[in-house]
Amino acid sequence: MLATSVPDLFTRADADSGAELVFEPKWDGFRCLVFRDGAEITLQSRNGKPLNRYFPEVLAALPAALPDRVVLDGELVVARQGRLDFDALSERIHPAASRVRALAERTPANYVAFDLLATAEQAVLDEPTTARRQALLDAVTPTELVHLTPATTDIALARSWFELFEGAGLDGVVGKPAHGGYTPGRRTMVKVKHARTADCVVAGVRWQTGTTPGTAVGSLLLGLYDHADVLHHVGVVGAFPAATRRALADEFGALVEDAPERHPWLGPDAGDGRRLPGPVTRWRSGELPWMPLRLERVVEVAYDHTEGGYPGRFRHTAQFVRWRPDREVRSCRYDQLDEPARYDLAAVLRGQVRPSR
Repeated sequence: MLATSVPDLFTRADADSGAELVFEPKWDGFRCLVFRDGAEITLQSRNGKPLNRYFPEVLAALPAALPDRVVLDGELVVARQGRLDFDALSERIHPAASRVRALAERTPANYVAFDLLATAEQAVLDEPTTARRQALLDAVTPTELVHLTPATTDIALARSWFELFEGAGLDGVVGKPAHGGYTPGRRTMVKVKHARTADCVVAGVRWQTGTTPGTAVGSLLLGLYDHADVLHHVGVVGAFPAATRRALADEFGALVEDAPERHPWLGPDAGDGRRLPGPVTRWRSGELPWMPLRLERVVEVAYDHTEGGYPGRFRHTAQFVRWRPDREVRSCRYDQLDEPARYDLAAVLRGQVRPSR
């Protein structure tokens, strides 16, 4: 079951008393179904891929927390230094079993259950959210690595969660129709996520795949300066309409750096530890080609989260807001990024959460 983003979940809930919602935190991890049939347990990603080999510590923890026959929906997360860490979670998808075992000991994953789909011989997909929630509470016994997500119908409490839980690395808040069933593949939930804006240097361009280079922009590479005036790659902005992609190709084609060695991401200082675009990773086998631009343009983008510590990068692809011809390139710095107040992740995992006063 999927969720549709809305700009203001709580006002909507206030205004529409006929659409009562059950609110839950939105966890920033890997969506994961758990199937248990006696001694056999399967962890499955949202797109159907098996996850057992990557999370042996979760497999070992689940038998003590679950009944013999059950199907759950939830999230795999990793905590580091008191908050969720998506980078640490991503490191677990590694081909070397020895590496997976070492990470399982160093940064063990947690499973957060937030829905129950079947128990014993009975599927409960058609049962309302409130009934499935009670069945989930009855079925799961929380342990050190297996948890039940908090849930409430109190709008004031959900608003408090939205503000507080970000400091523990959570993504926002989800609302499930209280009287609706579980609908696989349909966006019957709603979600609200944290969103901010930042002014970034446009430092490079990737041409749109499948087009002649120089005729359509695929994405623009974004940069921010740190406290030592080092420019780091922080992400990309894309998703432009076709006509805009062509117009941007004309505009930024004129800014392509004709002496690449002068560009901070290609010159002699590029290996000094700064974040660079397009490195080879376990997610792709080669560099993504990009063209360096002269550092003359500033764009305001919307983002939800950053990751990777300092200097970090945007967690997801940024969204275009507007051009900023009034901003100087050197004014695009990390210190403009918001840092949420810290919150105790362990308290969220234990369900010990209360409204702010």
